[in-house]
Amino acid sequence: MRAAVVVVGLALLISGCGSSREYAIPKEACGVPVGDKELTPLLPHGEKVEVVGDSIVTNDGSICAINVDDYRAVSLSIEQAEKFYDPMGKVGSFRFTNRKKMAPLPFEGSGAMGDRNVMISTPCGLPEADHLIVFLVVGEKAAKDVNERRSDMEEFMIDFVPRAKKAIACSA
Repeated sequence: MRAAVVVVGLALLISGCGSSREYAIPKEACGVPVGDKELTPLLPHGEKVEVVGDSIVTNDGSICAINVDDYRAVSLSIEQAEKFYDPMGKVGSFRFTNRKKMAPLPFEGSGAMGDRNVMISTPCGLPEADHLIVFLVVGEKAAKDVNERRSDMEEFMIDFVPRAKKAIACSA
């Protein structure tokens, strides 16, 4: 009898009972199209997803979030800047826990990553925005393994930043 209970318990764990995504992954967040494959690992299991806040494309410095069951899973913001701000500089160090410089990006710019956040500074080339500073913060329910979470955040931002620059119509 005990073996049957163990088998049923294992079957429930394997089937993912009680921990699934019952919502569709948003195709756009904060005025920017997002990649399904890149966003999915940052979102926890739950029943409903909601994108809240203003478009970060049209509102400089505004914050937009993706909530799952009223839990803030992802926060995004873009600041338009007159010059390059180094994510590894002293001024921004307070934003990070265990800050590390990101490997060379596949686009022009520089990035830094903490245990739950990323900051990327990249050229934009517009009169009102010579550079963009793009921020990502993930919630406590993101992957528990720090290396996995960092990898997931990096994949998302490498996909998201060029999409954001296109949505803003950056020339650089």
